[in-house]
Amino acid sequence: MSESLAHRAAALDAADELAGARKLFALDETVYLDGNSLGALPAHVPARVADVVSRQWGELRIRSWDESGWWTAPERIGDRIAPLVGAGPGQVVVGDSTSVNVFKAVVGAVRLCGDDSRTDIVVDATTFPTDGYIAESAARMTGKRLVPVAPADLPSALGPSTAVALVNHVDYRTGRLHDLPSLTAAIHEAGALAVWDLCHSAGALPVGLDEHGVDLAVGCTYKYLNGGPGSPAYLYVAERHQAAFDSPLPGWNSHLDPFAMTPGFEAAPGAVRGRVGTPDILSMLALEAALDVWDGVSIDSVRAKSLALTDFFLECVEAYVPEGTIASLTPVEHAARGSQVALRCADAPAVMERLIARGVVGDLRRPDVLRFGFTPLYVGFGDVERAAAVLAEVLAG
Repeated sequence: MSESLAHRAAALDAADELAGARKLFALDETVYLDGNSLGALPAHVPARVADVVSRQWGELRIRSWDESGWWTAPERIGDRIAPLVGAGPGQVVVGDSTSVNVFKAVVGAVRLCGDDSRTDIVVDATTFPTDGYIAESAARMTGKRLVPVAPADLPSALGPSTAVALVNHVDYRTGRLHDLPSLTAAIHEAGALAVWDLCHSAGALPVGLDEHGVDLAVGCTYKYLNGGPGSPAYLYVAERHQAAFDSPLPGWNSHLDPFAMTPGFEAAPGAVRGRVGTPDILSMLALEAALDVWDGVSIDSVRAKSLALTDFFLECVEAYVPEGTIASLTPVEHAARGSQVALRCADAPAVMERLIARGVVGDLRRPDVLRFGFTPLYVGFGDVERAAAVLAEVLAG
């Protein structure tokens, strides 16, 4: 069985249209299945960052705000991310952390709603903790009630009291993909605004923000977008909302005339309203360089390979791993699967430690979930087969 699966892996790698992208990354013999937490380093980024530090900062200094395009970087890089999330130009701005952008989006959405009779902010009950913390604080600050709801129950929980719904596109524990088109439609049918967290989906699968009428969205850039540790997040504000979008963090960078230094705030037009303070230039320009690996890449091809990789991993795990030692939490059906596989396993921390020691890097969510992320640009089918084989050996031992 192992020989036949290894042969299958080799054949799949030989036919993989994205296989050539792997050489764009700084990788070794390790099987790296943690790109859903931190993407691998694109090999050309260090030289680009060195230029930013030594020439743009070291030689041009303050002139780089104009001459090196530092000032316009948040919108310029936002426009590079936009096609990866299905957005037209001028709707995505890069800067700040995901948490800060969740706050801007939720409070901004409440203000866009503008209906005091809508008393509730609905939040994905399975959300990444920060989203829940921010939503609870936003509810207190805006005089709303926070209503945690499981995504499957969201349509029945919505109603005339709902102002905003904040939902994760992919469950960070299980890898379950939530139905963005139908849930967004349900939210709108209830008269509310939809805010989506794309941290675990952008760069792994099509999102379709414009196509499906999403109101606001946020996401990080250090997972499937490979922007580097702590790289700045992004905020999407649909064009139809931009003129009325009232950010709860009006900073000088989002002012109509930032250098006028006037005491009163007048918002800039467009996605610039999502900016706050001085951009984090070093990490932002590292992200800009990292996005080069997406040139000429179809997100539909990425999605097709992601599903093939996760299918093959589940097949190899079923074939190799001793029966009864693990249970998959990730949906089998493609329409409900992101780009990770979560396996419930007793003693998961020790198991992951042993996997890493043997060159297979994933991560875990306590107390008992092993997580494996599949980044189609640099993960191959041979990696998948090897990871399952090593997992089986660790569990058997």
